[in-house]
Amino acid sequence: MTAAGRQRREAVRMQAAELFEQKIKPPEVARRLRVSRKSAYQWQQMWSEGGVQALASRGPSGSRCRLSPRCLEKLAAYLEQGPAAHGWVEDQVWTAARVATLIGRKFHVSYSVSGATRLMRRLGFSPQVPTRRVAERDERAVTAWKEATWAEVKEPGRPAEATSASRTRQASPGGRPKDAPGAGAATHRR
Repeated sequence: MTAAGRQRREAVRMQAAELFEQKIKPPEVARRLRVSRKSAYQWQQMWSEGGVQALASRGPSGSRCRLSPRCLEKLAAYLEQGPAAHGWVEDQVWTAARVATLIGRKFHVSYSVSGATRLMRRLGFSPQVPTRRVAERDERAVTAWKEATWAEVKEPGRPAEATSASRTRQASPGGRPKDAPGAGAATHRR
């Protein structure tokens, strides 16, 4: 959560403390501040045990990053180099598992796969997405294949008027499917 988000939440808790001082019950506090009753009851308990200070923000939650800002810069540079520069030559994809391994090799710090994913997102990377084209890609060969081979292999598409988003039969102007019983002349049973 951002610092601004923490400040907004703390401001709501402080408003709740003011209401508790006025002897207003938690359900009414919840209604006025548009929070859950559960939160209002929890805040009332915290306020009664520790006063207004108990409702103050404790700062960012979660564990601290185990890499220093300098190490984070180095990690970002390593990620920019691509996986091949660090021994993964099969493809040019940074997976969270590979990043966790890289962090262990370069910084001697253990990260879980989920922790590596969060760290990658923090640095502006996303796991399992190639950052650039394969170095060995031959653009002329790709263009020639698209023009010659793909044109032969590709099946023709349906005409635009035949498409439908529904799996049901298309309706006739009268509202019934064209091949439904009774779609033609009216038939009645007596």
